[in-house]
Amino acid sequence: MPTAPRPITRRFGDDGQIPNNPDLPVVILKGALDPALSPDAIHDIQRGNGWTGNWVWTVFDYHHWHPDAHEALSVASGHADLMLGGPQGELFRVEAGDTLILPAGTGHCRLSSSGDFAVCGCYPQGQGRYSTCRAGEGRDRVAEIARVPLPDTDPLSGPDGPLIRAWRGSAEDRG
Repeated sequence: MPTAPRPITRRFGDDGQIPNNPDLPVVILKGALDPALSPDAIHDIQRGNGWTGNWVWTVFDYHHWHPDAHEALSVASGHADLMLGGPQGELFRVEAGDTLILPAGTGHCRLSSSGDFAVCGCYPQGQGRYSTCRAGEGRDRVAEIARVPLPDTDPLSGPDGPLIRAWRGSAEDRG
C-alpha cells in the first residue's frame, strides 16, 4: 500500500514552446511507493485506482507535452533528471518510488538517467489514447488542455489522495 507523502507542486506558464497547464499544478510525490515494487505491482496499484493505458519504458529525451490527457509517471527503477515545464522549466531528480502527475499540456523531458531507469506510465480512465506534441508544435491544440476532464482518483491513493486535494483546490480557485 503506498504511503501518502506531502506533495510537491509546481506551476509553469506558457513559454511559447510548451503551453503547460494554466490551471493545474504538477504534483510530485517523492517516495510514494516502495522502491522495490515491480512494474506489475505498480500497475496493479494504478489500475486499482482507475488509471489505465499502463506502460513501462522511459521518458522521451526531447521536450514534449500531451494536449488531451493527464499523465502519471511512477519511477519503477533507477533515477533520472527530468526537466518539467519546457526548456526554461525546472529540473527534478526522480528515483525509484517517486511519482509525478502531469496535467495536460505540461512539458517534460529526460535530460539524463541511470541505465536501469524505467517508469510506469498511466492515464485517467478514458485518456489512454493521447497525442504527443514536441516543443514548438501543436499550438493549434492548446485549447484542448482546458477540456481534459479531471480524474476522479489519485493514481496511487484513490479518491482522497494528494492529487485530488491539489487539483480540486485549483479547480475551485478558477471558479
